[in-house]
Amino acid sequence: MYEEYFRSFNKKVPLTQEEEALIKTYLTPKKLRKKQYLLQEGDVCKSFAFIEKGALKSYSVDDAGNEYIIQFGIEGWFISDLYSFITGEPATYNIDAIEDSELVLISKSANEELLRILPKYETFTRLNITGAYLAMQKRLTSIISSPLEERYENFITLYPDIVQRVPQHMIASYMGLTPETLSRIRRRISTK
Repeated sequence: MYEEYFRSFNKKVPLTQEEEALIKTYLTPKKLRKKQYLLQEGDVCKSFAFIEKGALKSYSVDDAGNEYIIQFGIEGWFISDLYSFITGEPATYNIDAIEDSELVLISKSANEELLRILPKYETFTRLNITGAYLAMQKRLTSIISSPLEERYENFITLYPDIVQRVPQHMIASYMGLTPETLSRIRRRISTK
């Protein structure tokens, strides 16, 4: 456990063995079965998760029971309701496992302590939050201004692993489309 976490960390901010050992004391491993919740809407998000193995989704559900997927997460990615984690307010998203998954959890108190005592952890965290913000901004711009075919082609280029691992109806939800509309887009692209 923790191999992927430290591989990801060391790519961005190289650690000594002593620093890895220190960080490891603040981490908690967790396994989720497929469809098991990591977080439910209304609960406070008390930790964020790094995905060692598996796939998760973050989503909201409307009054009619329709899912709106906000984020997918696979190996090497973080997933959380960051707003709830930072503010302590109830989560607006559900997070559950699409596949059996192995996670590394970092609690709010562990995160705050590591930010305080280890500058490399602070740098790693800043780089990850900045990357997440940039990805969100790019996604919003794409939703507003890109044709559907281009949005789908960009999605499969950026996330080829996800396309192979999640059902098409989930990709449609992530893109804000009905499954039927996504099928039409895929058909149009394949006939080009």
